[in-house]
Amino acid sequence: MFRILFSIILFAFISVSCQNQATKIEKSDWRGPNRDGIYNETNLLKQWPEEGPELLWSFEGLGFGHSSVAVAHDKVYVTGIKDTVSSIGTLFTFNLKGQLLWEKDYGKDFSLNFHGTRSTPVIIDDLIYIESGMGAIYCMNTENGEPVWSVDFMEDLGVDSVIQFGYSESVLIDGDVLYCVPGSKENNVVALNRFSGEKIWSSKGFEEPATYNSPILVNHNRQRLIIAMTASSILGIDADTGELYWREQQTQRNKIHANTPLYFDSKLVVSSAGRDSTSGLVQLKLTEDGKSTDVVWRNKKFINLMGGLVRIDTCLYGSAYLKKDWQVISWNTGERLVQNKDLGGGSIIYADRMFYCYAERDGEVALVNASPDSFDIVSKFSVPLGTKEHWARLVVDNGVMYVRHGDALMAYKVSAD
Repeated sequence: MFRILFSIILFAFISVSCQNQATKIEKSDWRGPNRDGIYNETNLLKQWPEEGPELLWSFEGLGFGHSSVAVAHDKVYVTGIKDTVSSIGTLFTFNLKGQLLWEKDYGKDFSLNFHGTRSTPVIIDDLIYIESGMGAIYCMNTENGEPVWSVDFMEDLGVDSVIQFGYSESVLIDGDVLYCVPGSKENNVVALNRFSGEKIWSSKGFEEPATYNSPILVNHNRQRLIIAMTASSILGIDADTGELYWREQQTQRNKIHANTPLYFDSKLVVSSAGRDSTSGLVQLKLTEDGKSTDVVWRNKKFINLMGGLVRIDTCLYGSAYLKKDWQVISWNTGERLVQNKDLGGGSIIYADRMFYCYAERDGEVALVNASPDSFDIVSKFSVPLGTKEHWARLVVDNGVMYVRHGDALMAYKVSAD
């Protein structure tokens, strides 16, 4: 009897385990799983060799691009423009050893100002989503790149023209819904069925064009909100209905808002470059029902245009635009706590209690140990390959740091094993 009972229990356990494995979602998203620059990695190096971490593999031939990699299904996906005459965007797919498995053209991408691909692909299970700089979303199969559906902002959603520096958002996906910000008068923020591209709802705009950052989804006291931005506005929208709850003015002289908002403890932080009364680094507090906001503080001295921020506990970490000026800023007050001028300004991510910083002018990558009391550069090296601007964001996945620099992709071993 005991053996029979034990066999039944064991079979049930195996069945549940197999079912959980079968239903495990493969996902790769912009700036990590929560869009906040934090990667859930462990057992990483706390110091690199003098010449930098071990280069596992590299590839040259991506063409023009500023988009980061997406990693899923034991594959690495990245986009580029090989031919600026046709401006056709191409999806490149590698295995984890750096072997090019296949490449697939998806449509015209951006070749005007700072030409190259922008949007970091988003992967959910067997589908990959790419937003081109020209304002079109392409849904493709991750196995072979075959197209599933596409939506064009101009033709399908009434956008008048492509924004100045090209669409740069990575689409936001939650469940079966894809959220994007075309920026048209009628279809300002839109929810689409992620399997078909059909429109679920649309939130009207204020005759402001879209901007360059990616929206986020927040769960605030059981209220699901899409936080999105257009040229002069921060928007709070009901994720299920598209109803606009609030709009906070946020200005920037060139209408550039390139940093994804951060949410924590009923508060939002948005960083834009500017020194007037409605620009700079701002924190908003959401009311209990999430249907309005109040400004908590503004910091107009810290000018972070596009490098992004990371929040750890009660501090924000990031750099001033194009300056050797890395700062630790209080989440609660907006005041500067620490300053370091030993590294050029750029982008930042976080993994296993260390910060990874990528200077956009000189291409140095640094490993940083920082806290509310310090910002110490532990190791750094110069990116050896690639072309043009150092704008693609670093990605850390399974002990490997991926560095994209224009035409080149490099994979570095940063695990401690």
